[in-house]
Amino acid sequence: MGKEIYAQRHRQLPHLGSKDRLSRHLPMEDCLTRPTLDEVLAKHRAGMLPQAERLYLELVETEPDNPVLFHLLGVLAHQTGRKELAVERMSRAVALKPDFPEPHYNMGCVLHELGRLDEAVAAYGRTIALRPDYADAFANLGLALRDQDHIIAAIKALQRAIALRPDHTEALSNLGLIQLKTGRVAEAIALLRRAVASNPRHVKANANLGLALDENGDIEAAAEALERAMTLDPNFTEPLANLVHLRRKLCRWDRFEADNTCLLDQVRQGEFRIPPFIVLHAQGAAAADHLAAARRWAAEIKPPDGLIFQHTPRSADEKIHLGYLSVDLRNHPVGFLVAELMERHDRSRFTITAYSYGEDDGSPMRRRLEAAFDHFVDLRSMDDAAAAHRIHADGVDILVDITGYTTGARTAILAARPAPIQASFAVGYPGTLGADFIDYLIADPAVAPWQQQEFFAERIVHLPHSYLPFDTRRTPGDHHPTRAQCGLPEDGVVFCCFHNAFKITPPFFQIWMRVLKAVPGSVLWLLQTTPATADNLRREAKLQGVDPQRLIFAERVGVEEYLARHRLADLYLDVLPYNAHGSALDCLWMGLPVLTCAGETFPGR
Repeated sequence: MGKEIYAQRHRQLPHLGSKDRLSRHLPMEDCLTRPTLDEVLAKHRAGMLPQAERLYLELVETEPDNPVLFHLLGVLAHQTGRKELAVERMSRAVALKPDFPEPHYNMGCVLHELGRLDEAVAAYGRTIALRPDYADAFANLGLALRDQDHIIAAIKALQRAIALRPDHTEALSNLGLIQLKTGRVAEAIALLRRAVASNPRHVKANANLGLALDENGDIEAAAEALERAMTLDPNFTEPLANLVHLRRKLCRWDRFEADNTCLLDQVRQGEFRIPPFIVLHAQGAAAADHLAAARRWAAEIKPPDGLIFQHTPRSADEKIHLGYLSVDLRNHPVGFLVAELMERHDRSRFTITAYSYGEDDGSPMRRRLEAAFDHFVDLRSMDDAAAAHRIHADGVDILVDITGYTTGARTAILAARPAPIQASFAVGYPGTLGADFIDYLIADPAVAPWQQQEFFAERIVHLPHSYLPFDTRRTPGDHHPTRAQCGLPEDGVVFCCFHNAFKITPPFFQIWMRVLKAVPGSVLWLLQTTPATADNLRREAKLQGVDPQRLIFAERVGVEEYLARHRLADLYLDVLPYNAHGSALDCLWMGLPVLTCAGETFPGR
C-alpha cells in the first residue's frame, strides 16, 4: 500500500513570534542595537507585521546597505505569504554581504517551498560552505535532495546533520523516511525511535514511526504511534487514513462508522493525499471516490529530474518489446499469479523484459520468474531517473505496470514516460491510477464495464472472460492435512475466509455470525494475522451471541500447504466492498465453492 509520509524541514525561517526562537546565528544584537530597531523587533515579535514592515522600510532609507535589514524584511515577507518577495529581499541581503550565512539558508527554505529545488540546493550549499557546522542546513539539503530523487546524496547530507547534532529530530525523522522508502525497515524504525526520543512531542516523527512499525508488522504499536501524533496536534489529521487502515487490520470496530465517514470526507474535500489503496476498502466509497483519491495522489508524482522522454515510431517489422514493471516478482501473490502468463507469451511476436525493484528473496518462484522473461533487469541499485533511462534505452514499446499504488511502488519511473505506450495491469492494484502518464487499464467486462469508463483516467482495455491470470502448475504437493491437525472439528460445516483481516467489515461479520447460529456445529475458519486481531474478532463474536471458540484461526504456511487446506473446508464466504481476488482463484482451483456477490466498484467485482 502506498503511504503518504510526513517529511519536515527544520524551522523553515527564523520566525520572530513569541513562541519561536530567533536563529542562533542571526547577529541582530551585534549589528542593530538602536532603540528604534528595538521598537521594530518588538512589533515584529508581537505579530504586528504591517507596522513592523513599514518601520523596517524607514530604516532601510537611512541604512540602504544594511544586509540584516533586508534579511529581516525577507523573513517578514515569508511570514505574510509573499514568498517571491522574500527571495528577492534575501537575495539583496546576500548581495550586500555574501558571507552572511542566514539569508542563504532561509532563502533555500523559501525556494524549497516554492519547488525551485535546484536553487534551494545551491542556497543550502552556499550556507554550508560559509558555515560547515550548520546542522540545519545539512538537514534541509538532505530533504531537498530527496525531493529531487538523489537518494544517496540525500542520505549523506542527513547523516552529516546527525553527526553534527545527534538529537536533530527532523534529520533523524527524514532519514528514517528514506530508509523506509528504500525497504530498510529496521534501520528506519531505529532512526525514528531516536527522533521521538529526542523530542517525544514531535508530531511528524511519531506519525512516521507509526508508518515504519506498520511496515514491520507491528500493527498495535503502529496504531499507538499514529494516535499519539494526532493527540499531540488535533489539527494534524493527515494520518487519519493510515490509522483507519490499521484499525481495520486489527478489526477494532469501535469507531468503524465514524472512521469511515471521516475518511470519505477527506477524500471528497481533496485536501490531503490519501493512499488510494485504503480508499478501495472504504465502506460506501463510490467509483468517483476511487478516481478522486487516485488523481490527488498522482498529482504529486513528478518525473525524476523533470525527465520526460520523447519517442519515435518503431519499425513494423520488429518484435514488440513488452516491459513489465513490478515490485512483486518473487514469493508474493502477484508473482504466483503472473508466472505462467509470462511463460506463455508468444516469443515469435514479442520480446518481454522484467523490470524488478523488489527484493530477491531467493525463492523458487523468484528463480522461475527470472527464467520466464527474455531479460530480467534488477532496478534496485538505480534511482528512478536511472531506471527510466534504462527502460528507454532498452527500446521498450509497451511498459506494463503491475504494482499500482501498493507497498513499495515507484510510480515516478512511469511519470518519466520511458515507453511510448504505458498500461496498468490491474492484477496487483484493482483500480485507476488517476495519472495522465498511464494510457490503458487492462481489465475485463465484469470488473470494469464500459459504463464505468468515466471513473478511470486510463482507457479501459478488456481481456476476454477474465483479466486475472492463474498458474496451472500450482499444486498442494504431497500435503494432506487433516481437520484435527488444523484445529477443526471432524464433523460439522467449515466455513472459511482467508482474506486479509482488513477486508472484513462489521456488516459481513454480522452475517457470518447469523450463519453460524443457523448451522449448529459449524465453525468459521479465518487467517491468523495478529493475536490482537483474533482477540477482537472473538470478542465481536461473543457480542453477537456466538461462542468465540467457533472462530478458528489458521497460521500462515507455505503455498502448497495453504492450497491443501482448502480441501478441508466446505464453503468460502466472500466480503464487500473489497472481495476475494487471487484467494478466490485458489479456492476454485482446489474445488472449494465460493459464495460471493458483486459490488458496484472494481475491487468488489
